[in-house]
Amino acid sequence: MNKIATLFLLILFGTSLIAQPSIEKIDAYFAKAQKEWNIPGFAIGIIKDGEIVLSKGYGTLEEGGSDKVDGNTLFAIASNTKAFISASIAQLVDEGKLNWDDPVIKYLPYFELYDDYATNHTTVRDLLCHRAGLGTYSGDAIWYKSEYSGEEVVKRIKAVPQAYDFRSGYGYSNLMFITAGEVIKAVSGQSWNDYAEDHFFKPLGMDRTITSTNDLEKLENVATPHKPMNGKNKAIAWTNWDNMGAAGGIISSVNDMLKWMQAQVDQGQFDDGRLFSANRQIDFWTPHNSYRLSQGARNTYPSRHFSGYGLGWGVFDYGGRFVASHSGGYDGMYSRVAVMPEEKLGFIILTNSMKGISNPMMYYTFDQFLQKESQDWSAFGLAGQKRSEQSHQRRLQRIKDNRLEGTKPALDLEKYTGLFRCEMYGDIELKMEDGKLSIDFKPAPQLAATLDHWHLNTFEIKWKEEHAWFDFGTLQFILDNNGQVQKLQFDVPNYDIFFHEINAVRVN
Repeated sequence: MNKIATLFLLILFGTSLIAQPSIEKIDAYFAKAQKEWNIPGFAIGIIKDGEIVLSKGYGTLEEGGSDKVDGNTLFAIASNTKAFISASIAQLVDEGKLNWDDPVIKYLPYFELYDDYATNHTTVRDLLCHRAGLGTYSGDAIWYKSEYSGEEVVKRIKAVPQAYDFRSGYGYSNLMFITAGEVIKAVSGQSWNDYAEDHFFKPLGMDRTITSTNDLEKLENVATPHKPMNGKNKAIAWTNWDNMGAAGGIISSVNDMLKWMQAQVDQGQFDDGRLFSANRQIDFWTPHNSYRLSQGARNTYPSRHFSGYGLGWGVFDYGGRFVASHSGGYDGMYSRVAVMPEEKLGFIILTNSMKGISNPMMYYTFDQFLQKESQDWSAFGLAGQKRSEQSHQRRLQRIKDNRLEGTKPALDLEKYTGLFRCEMYGDIELKMEDGKLSIDFKPAPQLAATLDHWHLNTFEIKWKEEHAWFDFGTLQFILDNNGQVQKLQFDVPNYDIFFHEINAVRVN
């Protein structure tokens, strides 16, 4: 074929005649990265032009174990669940059972936000694009390891503080997706997870996809979550997320998720039918909430022109192509899903570690399929991971450096006991246990801890169980002018579960 003919075909068929990258090269890069990042295991899947070009595991199900990760290994996909919620509502919109812009209170009369205007004007669409006025991760303490149902969580949202004017900012809100799950139940008569199973998992043949950790006992080939600790990977237990499942509760495999991604590339179509109309996918891939592109982001991604959030998906451009993507963060597991529809390209990574390897592997994959000169994304991301870990350690060290030595509590320990109540969170009880103060989070018994004196009226929290997102923390007892304990003030440094939002006042 001469050069003119080749050029004509490239123009006619776009990139279809561009040589495909070496899958062996990509595979080797992933294997090398798994070792460099010291991640116990992950699985990666790639689809291109309707074909699975890679579905493979790297490493082991558990640190130090011999069972290997593969394409059928189960991981938490966490917030990649949100795309299933937007797709569920898209189906209901297609069926005429609701509209994107219906007020939430039409379906959930008990739904309340921080003021009457936001309560009455928040729509189903608003729930799915993080613009309702709540801060990023704000209120997550309500559901985390708590025994509240999804509905009970929603009924407590009224007390979550406003972070910005309604629809004038961005705050990543798991609470709004929990609410969306309750809307699905109110409209369809099915819980969000039963709806997803009947309308997505079964039609697509996702037969290893579940929505609760309660179902893991009867399954094999399940990854173990890990928490990075002092340069090592510590295996931790799976954490039940049933009450916030609509925001992040799905557990799946790369092979199952590739079926979901292919349906996304095909605008809702699959072998035996259609999941949702192409117009609905346009809806949830349209930017509804734009992010400011910082200079740092522009330097890192020179070809990027926009970045924002659609409905259950993040959206941005890369290398002149549109990308719909989302990350997921679960206790001991991170993930990333990305679709580049113009290239009919899909990428997924599921990991059993809380390290940010997902984005570097995604960008490396994009570069290879776009035939783009690539930097070493793994090395770039690993440097950023180390800076983040160092920053967190400095944050903890500043607290420890400010400890006042040689002080003692102002009161006898018994004087700190009692019942404390937070409108947003619920009840917390301080009591004596074997001569020490202990704390009982009534909604979340798994958060039980004892208290060791730190300084003055502040005590260090000694958790009885290992927690993925936090470890060191303190609790200060705030006294009134008469020296009586009035309320609690928490300082548990982490980036996801905000104990400082728990404003618990003594009630007895």
